[in-house]
Amino acid sequence: MRLFSARAHPSTAAERVRSILAAAHSMTVVSDGLHTEVRRLDGTDAMGHFHLHAPCDGDAAHLVGRVPVRLELTDIAPTPVRDRLRARVTVAGLLAAPYGPEATQSTCMEFGQAVLEDADGRAYVTLEALEAAEPDPVATSEAGMLTHLVDHHAELVPLLLRLVRPVPEAGVLRVLPVRMDRHGLVLRLEYPSGHRDVRLPFSAPLAHVDQAGPRIHALAATARRLSHTSHLLT
Repeated sequence: MRLFSARAHPSTAAERVRSILAAAHSMTVVSDGLHTEVRRLDGTDAMGHFHLHAPCDGDAAHLVGRVPVRLELTDIAPTPVRDRLRARVTVAGLLAAPYGPEATQSTCMEFGQAVLEDADGRAYVTLEALEAAEPDPVATSEAGMLTHLVDHHAELVPLLLRLVRPVPEAGVLRVLPVRMDRHGLVLRLEYPSGHRDVRLPFSAPLAHVDQAGPRIHALAATARRLSHTSHLLT
């Protein structure tokens, strides 16, 4: 029985970037010396606000008059863990004209690079990889599901802790879910001097968000069986 995976992020960097772009509620657009907060992303995806296209072929003549632009997004844990910043995404490129925050249509952006920064380091994502990747099916629902788990089913969290292998060392102050994706649920174990994240993998990756609830209940059922077995052996 597979209880714990040491690999923090089974998804590729491109999949994670697409997921963060899909779930973002806001982003900062840095262009022409100005920082603009864009907060109308709910349900539209950051890439619905900016249309990315490949760099133009040819010499540098096409760059004349182009305006550098940088899209900055942060991935924040929806639960009240100690360190809520999970990742940063930066997408850089060029615009044909200065960015207009009042624009109602998608802004065309010549892609330069996309960068994912998280606890594992920094990863660069190409436009080809970004276009080929699909957002995680849980991405846009993750915040609601994790807060629902904490607010309405808090008793399941310590139960799920029984699945963690190796068994957590003594001194855990608090345990909260910090992430969920198609591959599993991640718990954050907070200690006086730091924290440890542990992944509880689902029996199989999710194909649709509707499968998330049953998968969590399956983890809880496994934890209950473990507890019962341990009691019988003592």
